[in-house]
Amino acid sequence: MNERILKACRLERTDYAPIWLMRQAGRYLPEYREIRRKHDLLTICKTPELAAKVAAIPVEKFQMDAAIVFADIILPLEAIGVSVRVDDNMGPVIESPVKTNEQIESFSEFDPQTVSFVYEAIRHTRRALNESVPVIGFSGAPFTLASYMIEGGSSKNFARTKTTMYGDGGFWKALMLKLVHVVSEYLALQVKAGAKILQLFDSWAGCLSPTDYERYVMPYSRAVIRQVNRLGIPLIHFGTDTASLLTLMKEAGGDIMGVDWRIDIDNAWKILGPNHGIQGNLDPAVMLTKDKIVVKYAKQILDKANGQPGHIFNLGHGVLPQTPPENVKILVDFVHSYRVN
Repeated sequence: MNERILKACRLERTDYAPIWLMRQAGRYLPEYREIRRKHDLLTICKTPELAAKVAAIPVEKFQMDAAIVFADIILPLEAIGVSVRVDDNMGPVIESPVKTNEQIESFSEFDPQTVSFVYEAIRHTRRALNESVPVIGFSGAPFTLASYMIEGGSSKNFARTKTTMYGDGGFWKALMLKLVHVVSEYLALQVKAGAKILQLFDSWAGCLSPTDYERYVMPYSRAVIRQVNRLGIPLIHFGTDTASLLTLMKEAGGDIMGVDWRIDIDNAWKILGPNHGIQGNLDPAVMLTKDKIVVKYAKQILDKANGQPGHIFNLGHGVLPQTPPENVKILVDFVHSYRVN
């Protein structure tokens, strides 16, 4: 197995910064678009053979240093009886937004069989790739899942989530404690299925002030991460627009902190300290440009990282659908060839 990414998680030196990309198995790939012409997204997620086929494409095509299970961020909610769907334009949709304590009480206990297709997809992906690279498992963090449940889907300002959070402490605590249990169980079973690394996506935490994050979110993220720590598996803690939250996210936990392009990687390392790894942090929009620009911006990040152990190269968010596949190859090849002078 190519273990460079595992070594990076342990802050060990590697000959190059390992690289994988969020949404590396996505709509920018013609092979994936061909599969999507025949199947909707949730059908692919719930068919382990298809999910593994999709997850393997970018590893085989570009020699990524890790695969990530093909799933959706809100799937663990199905394990407690929440009805979810994914709209091609709107993204994840919760059919009945959560508004009352009675709804929380009506959720079932976590049923691993409901989402067993995710665990099977991990096993199938490992076999499809002959264990050549580690498979990353993931889940949405409690806050991000709660925001989907309250808003009913994506949001620009998270007004419903915030007003609920500020105004009904009992409801908020009950929902977040339920999600701590869901996420912890879901991640543990992914490890049992063979995931070697986990990523906790707190995609929407950047909408919060540091004070609100510390009070309403950090205790619950920390509870999940402490559960994961007992599994002996490295965890990447990721959020977008979270430069102002890095100190608190570090306190919440995680072996590697995912950062986006809104903070330079060397400055992020000054905040986190040398005993913390970092994943990131190329702006996905750079991937829409010419090859020379892709290399230029990738080099800037690698120069600033300066070969520090614990760097996993990634984008600051997912690959955009209009990204030319050849630019992904150029990026991966350059990162693999880069050496600190």
